[in-house]
Amino acid sequence: MTSPKFSTSLEQGGPPLTPAAASTPSKTQRLPAEARSRRRPSAHRRSTPLTIVMLAVLAYFLLPLFWLLVASTKSTQDLFNSFGLWFSDAPQLLSNVKATFTQDDGVFGRWLLNTVLYAGVSAVGAALLAAAAGYGFAKYRFRGHGAAFNLVLGAIMIPTTALAIPTYLLFAKAELVNTPWAVILPSLVSPFGLYLMRIYAEDAVPDSLIEAARMDGAGELRIFLTIALRLLAPGLVTVVLFTLVATWNNYFLPLIMLNDPNLYPITVGLSSWAAQAHNGGAGASSDMLALVVTGSLISIVPLVLAFLMLQRYWQSGLATGGVKQ
Repeated sequence: MTSPKFSTSLEQGGPPLTPAAASTPSKTQRLPAEARSRRRPSAHRRSTPLTIVMLAVLAYFLLPLFWLLVASTKSTQDLFNSFGLWFSDAPQLLSNVKATFTQDDGVFGRWLLNTVLYAGVSAVGAALLAAAAGYGFAKYRFRGHGAAFNLVLGAIMIPTTALAIPTYLLFAKAELVNTPWAVILPSLVSPFGLYLMRIYAEDAVPDSLIEAARMDGAGELRIFLTIALRLLAPGLVTVVLFTLVATWNNYFLPLIMLNDPNLYPITVGLSSWAAQAHNGGAGASSDMLALVVTGSLISIVPLVLAFLMLQRYWQSGLATGGVKQ
């Protein structure tokens, strides 16, 4: 009867192991542990210059946000009389928030809703259009394919401010100036989003999967809506985030397109309040500057929430795309 210690070797067809061989690890078994022991000191090695650079970058990004949070707790007088990077003796964040939403009959709340509408519709619409166009450029060949895509690449290089005046004249002819469409429609066109989705669709949607769907009788529109869109979801989230931030922070286009204060987004609305605070115009008050700072803090909260909710889809998509199938 064979001992259980040596049964594995016999079952595999090899010679039986002696007790000494069974108890002594082989050289190949010792190598990984030795390699790990040699690598362990280097794993804990730290670079002081790199740490300093990363701390400087962290401070560069976080200090403005910290200042905005601190300044939102102060009155206009405290903004000028107290230390800028610390709270005053009598913080009044809640009263500033309440005053911001009640100033001018609560117009700030309407500005916030307008911004959510403009940015939300533009982000979703731009992502869907970019996904459809990018999928078409990636999976179909047609006459003028290369020239059309080169035109898209050229459009990326054109600054949006250079197109503001022609866009205004075009929308004036169409009688769309001073309407929400004057802000939404130009934001639906995203050349960078199209380029990104074209590159992503080339690898994310296998040609074999499309051919299999065609053999099963699925039409091109059904293939795109039921198969391609699901595979392009991480790229869609990326375009949504980029367009959301761009439209949320857009200032120049709404400034020239909108005349009605009730249609203003947050950027233009807060700019009008800041002008009143500096010039002492109609409706200005001694606390107007504090309201502008508090409104700026409130305006970044939805963007932070959007990133926190969408980052898991973004990160999972990037990780999936980094693994070769």
